[in-house]
Amino acid sequence: MRQIFICDTTLRDGEQAAGVAFSIEEKATIARMLDEAGVYEIEAGTPVMGREEQEAVSCITGLGLRARVLAWNRAVISDIDASIACGVSAVSISLPVSDLHMRHKLGRGREWVLERLKAAVSYAKDKGLYVCAGAEDASRADEGFLTEYGQAARSCGADRLRFADTVGVLDPFSTREKVTKLLKAVSLPVEVHVHNDFGLATANALAGIKAGATCVGATVLGLGERAGNAALEEVVMAARHITGFDAGIDVSRLVRLCAYVAKVSGRAIPAGKPIVGGCIFHHESGIHADGVLKWPGTYEAYPPEEVGLSREIAIGKHSGRSGLIHRFGGMGIKLSSNEASEMLMEVRCISVGLKRGLSDAELLSLYKSRRQA
Repeated sequence: MRQIFICDTTLRDGEQAAGVAFSIEEKATIARMLDEAGVYEIEAGTPVMGREEQEAVSCITGLGLRARVLAWNRAVISDIDASIACGVSAVSISLPVSDLHMRHKLGRGREWVLERLKAAVSYAKDKGLYVCAGAEDASRADEGFLTEYGQAARSCGADRLRFADTVGVLDPFSTREKVTKLLKAVSLPVEVHVHNDFGLATANALAGIKAGATCVGATVLGLGERAGNAALEEVVMAARHITGFDAGIDVSRLVRLCAYVAKVSGRAIPAGKPIVGGCIFHHESGIHADGVLKWPGTYEAYPPEEVGLSREIAIGKHSGRSGLIHRFGGMGIKLSSNEASEMLMEVRCISVGLKRGLSDAELLSLYKSRRQA
């Protein structure tokens, strides 16, 4: 497996999701959990925001984590000084690179952006920091200028370039094409930082690493502004099972990590959420349940135990005999094929009426009532 690494930005970009605000204690807990899971780099926050943010970042740098702790900055010397005061060893220095952002947000031109980049990166490198040069809105930038920006960052000693699809407008094909061109032109390690506005963040992250990017920016549960970011758990598992890239993550910790972030962010995990949803290994359809009972790989992309979940044969409207026999077997009752066939129509009718599956207690009650009839 080719090695990649994750820059987890749950504590910075993730917390920028509307209505989300972590306490310092919650941030420290998330940072510890990320570190225990094997995340290589943690973007801990934006120190220039103020005292509380500085306390949070300083707290995280003081935890003695194995992960590199990085702080986010504008290309402003006072931002970098605020990050240094928090004890971080790495900084992200971000500037817009699309003409749209430069014109409408900054009211500045390309030369001004390049000058600010060079001054900020050079200052940070003189202070002994690892520097990630962020190219905001890179997906909508002129490719020639993006190359010039990357080359300027490299000439000043930047350690990597962050290619940001800031408003999530790319598809996997264009992502791979753009990142491939950028890597050839700049000769600097590239991070892909993608957003999920069209539901393509995980796919675009994979396309980026297929193109040669060595780092992926991600957040737990894809938490972030608007539709969010690439989801850490999705990128890690898809990279492992689909593309053969190893992010060095202990995936057995993903469910617990996601559950905690969901709790402190007030964002419930949908039952069908990829990788960590509570029902993603629940099989009801008769054909599917029968196949899984014969060989799990028929309808499961990976074993549920890998991420700390478990398989369940659900009984409801779509169930078949195999599933029903298996479910009763788990209750210590050996149901014959004929008995299962006779019960199925009643089970399906009850399920439709309840608009859900049947519990063990309901199935047992139905079984007893039929035996007494």
